[in-house]
Amino acid sequence: MRQAERALFDLRRGLPILLRQAAGDVLVQAVEGLDDDALAALQSLTGSPARLILSQHRMAALGHHGTTQSAALALSPLPSSRILRELAWMRGAALPAGTRESPAGPAESTALRLLGRVQLVPAAVACSVAPAQAGAIEAEVASGRLLAVSTAEAQQLCDSGPGALTRISEARVPLAEAENSRFVLFREADGVHEHVAIVIGNAEHWPEAVPVRLHSSCLTGDLFGSLRCDCGEQLRRGVAAINAQGGGILLYLSQEGRGIGLANKLRAYGLQDEGLDTIDADQVIGFSKDERDFRVAHEMLDQLGVQKVMLLTNNPSKVEALQHAGINVIARQAIYGEVTTQNQRYLQTKAKRHGHWLKELLSEQDEPASAEPERLPAPGAANHL
Repeated sequence: MRQAERALFDLRRGLPILLRQAAGDVLVQAVEGLDDDALAALQSLTGSPARLILSQHRMAALGHHGTTQSAALALSPLPSSRILRELAWMRGAALPAGTRESPAGPAESTALRLLGRVQLVPAAVACSVAPAQAGAIEAEVASGRLLAVSTAEAQQLCDSGPGALTRISEARVPLAEAENSRFVLFREADGVHEHVAIVIGNAEHWPEAVPVRLHSSCLTGDLFGSLRCDCGEQLRRGVAAINAQGGGILLYLSQEGRGIGLANKLRAYGLQDEGLDTIDADQVIGFSKDERDFRVAHEMLDQLGVQKVMLLTNNPSKVEALQHAGINVIARQAIYGEVTTQNQRYLQTKAKRHGHWLKELLSEQDEPASAEPERLPAPGAANHL
């Protein structure tokens, strides 16, 4: 999948890539960073008009709620790159009259998946290669100026998740909440993301069910103490709780903004300031309510030799993901931050629309909520939680 992995970096750099398929090759480029010159060059090189490719979530935000897959939009006349960007992620945008909508083809929908993998807005322009331009396209590929990859290979990359992680480096890093800690860095096979396992205490002294927390990175909350969320408090309290139970592992995952990346999280914050909740804001930009892939956590735990855990989380999706991957989650312990006027709506949205176990926290704000571990049923058994 080497070519597909290279395609990720070309797309993130704002370059077009050629997706090959039996139905005809397609040249695609991210809308994010697109300018009028690049748009004109795409159409000139392929000899075909550009189509705007949007995710089903973005189509719903544009008022097309019946769309169940990504869409290819033929706009005539084709608007400027600025208008395309507005159509891609701005609130209040509307498709021009006469826009022709059709389901995105395999190459086009795969392009959106590649963009999401590198945390760009899932919106692309696509141009089919006209027969008269096939020679010019092949000359660009042969010269190395244009990367070509098969759609099937790109799909395989997207389906594979993080793949086999490589354990890169590690060091002792004493923490305020846990002095006996070691950081172990893992890199994904495609080289895009790196994740850190914070190993607390000595493994020989860990409980049989190792205390584990999956913590998605949050620059604004973890580092700067943002009042929009409770991530920083959860991070530090998670480390302290693991240390107090004899040690365990906190997985610090490169999944900013539930997997949409920092740039898109800031875009979503702007939409939240206009009145949207955290889930609706992400969907306006074109994302689902949660873009994270927790298979990476299973791979990290597997390499660290951990198969039975007591999970510190309020998120049922994390429990389900680990259980589905074969990790024995025998108990769950809540991990709370403080409820404030700035983060209350965010927490309520996670509870009501994402199913997070926060009822006790949100209903008993005057006194600390219990964080005692509770046993979980075996996978496949009825889960009263």
